[in-house]
Parts: sequence; C-alpha cells; structure tokens
Amino acid sequence: MLDQVLGHLRRLVESPTVSFESNREISDEIAAILEPLDFKVELLCYDDLNGMEKVSVIATRGSGPGGLLYCAHSDVVPVDSWSFEESGPFDLYETADRVYGRGSCDMKGSLACFLAAAEQYQGQELRAPLSILVAADEEVGFLGAKDIALRSRIFQDLIVQQPLTVIGEPTSLQVVHAHKGVAVFHVTSYGRAGHSSSASGLNANLKMIPFLQEMLAIHEEVMHDPAWQNTLFDPPTISWNIGVNDFTMASNITPERCMCTVCFRPMPGRTVEDLLDRASRKAEELGIEYELIQNSVPFYSDPNSEMIQQLLKLAGQPEASRVCYASDAAELGAMKNMVLCGPGSIEQAHTDDEWISKDQLSRGVEFYHKLIGHYCV
Repeated sequence: MLDQVLGHLRRLVESPTVSFESNREISDEIAAILEPLDFKVELLCYDDLNGMEKVSVIATRGSGPGGLLYCAHSDVVPVDSWSFEESGPFDLYETADRVYGRGSCDMKGSLACFLAAAEQYQGQELRAPLSILVAADEEVGFLGAKDIALRSRIFQDLIVQQPLTVIGEPTSLQVVHAHKGVAVFHVTSYGRAGHSSSASGLNANLKMIPFLQEMLAIHEEVMHDPAWQNTLFDPPTISWNIGVNDFTMASNITPERCMCTVCFRPMPGRTVEDLLDRASRKAEELGIEYELIQNSVPFYSDPNSEMIQQLLKLAGQPEASRVCYASDAAELGAMKNMVLCGPGSIEQAHTDDEWISKDQLSRGVEFYHKLIGHYCV
C-alpha cells in the first residue's frame, strides 16, 4: 500500500495550501477521492478575514452508532526558508527511506495514509460508520474545525454517533491522550512619532513598561508556582511567552506604537481565565488596548478509559502519551472518544527540510487499515 500512499501524498504536497491561500483545489481533490468510495461528502466553505475562500471536507459512509472518525487539516505553514536543495518545498522528493516536502509530515502524510487505508475497503459492507474530517486553517487558530463544529450537518450526526475520533497529527504513531491548549493576546499602546531630539513626540513605550512589569510578574508566578504546573508534560509549565515590538527602525525616532504579544499553553485541570482577566484589567488601568486573539482549550482523555486501553492494545503500546502542542481537538470537544495518533515526528514538522520516513508511512497506513477493520468492518 506504500505506492498508493506516495501517490496520494505527491498530489497533496504539490498543492501548496499555505494558510493564507485558498485550499479549494485540494479540498475538491479529496472529495473526488472519497466519492467513488461511497462516502457522502459535504464541502463547507467560508471566506477568511482576508476574503480568501477556504473549504473543509466532511464525509461519511455507513450508518448507526460508533464507528471511526479520522481528522486531518489541509493547510500548511508558510515556507520562509527551504534548505533541502534537491527539490522545492512543493515538489515531493523521495530518497531510499524518506520523502521531503512542505506538509509531508504535518499532516498530509497522515491524510495520505488514511485515504489509502480507506480505499482497501471499497465495496465492503460496514457494520458501523467510517468518517473523515479535513479542516481548513488549523495552523492559524483551528478556524476550519470551529466552523465545522458550528455548521456541518454531518458533524451533528457524528455527535450522536460518538465514533472513536483519531486526530492524525504527527505523534510517531504513539497514542496520545492529552495536549496543551494555546492562548494568545495582544496589547497595544499608542503615542505620537517625532524626532527624539524634540518634544514633539509621545513615546508609546512609556505606558507599555508598567504593563510589561505585570507580565514579568505573571511569568515568574506561572514558572515557579507548582499550582500552575503539570508534570504530565515536558515542559511542565504553561510557557508564558512575552514578545515586544515598538516598530521603530532607528533609535532617534520616538515610537508612536508599541505592541506586547503573549502566547501561552493552558494545561488540563487548571483554568486560565484569571490570568487573562489580570492582563486585560492591567491594560484597562493603563489606558492601553487589549485584544484576545485565541483561547483554545487543552485536550484530555482518561488514559485508563476502555477506549484508550482498547486502542493501546491495537497499537501494541503499554501506555498513552502526552504532547505540548495543540490540535483541532480544541474545537472538536463534542467528540467524547478522542485521541491523537498519526505517522511522522513533530520534530520534522514546520522545518525548512520537512520530511517523513517511508517506514512511518507504511506503518501509518497499516494502523489506519487495522482501525477501520476493527471499528467499522
């Protein structure tokens, strides 16, 4: 089945679905693969904030409770640099044991594995439904998954069916039962530009400095207070990451604008709303602008549940793992039987020579084939 996987992966990688571009072409191609396999296909379209058309694919075959839902995303991160000299980022390149290309690991390789596995069951009767969800805009805030949860007719049926839901992010095919969330806010102070030798300017940084002091205090608190830590994860903290930019190109310009960005990783079992409130109250006190950009919740499934234990048995693994990145699971919480498990290592995702091993692709299609057989056939 590796040849089938590579054929699908080549077509997926050669469709350059960077998040700020439309993914219409690749979504139509995925639909064209699924329809001859007797899937009922729903294409869910929306325009992003830049007016670019985005399309998510939701498809299902069969009926009844349970079954299997596989989830992927079709977008990839931008290519700011590319160091692999043998080919470009959107030209799949094979070596004896690897394939290179943007999205090969995150997560078009995983999607190709599932499509190849599903093709092996063409024409076979299913005792439980087999479904697939391919979201747009995962890399820019899980926007496609959020839209699916709100508007998809098929997804509403899946909520009733409650299938085993496998998000195929690159986990090296380890069963993952938990991950951190992601929260982002921006705070902006405004002044007036001028030459630093004159009194005509108003330095926007002056209001930002006391806000940064508060952000430093929160950073020290969450890094050292055990109440904010969770030893299931490495690192065990929420990683309160502070960025600052005053947009000046020379030191003799009085900055007219200053922005502080904070990104952190909420963990299961502890709410972060008090931290967000603390930041917004401080911004209000100082008369500066606060904007919450993203607040995606962490994901957690009980590792001792019957669902996880059954999946571990099928995967031949002793226990479930945790990861520190986030996924569309943050927006698909209506699915109660959810795990992450996909081919490829997160260490290769988003790199300037992104690749996935052929061994992971072979093992990925075999594992998804086994899952379909166990849960649907």
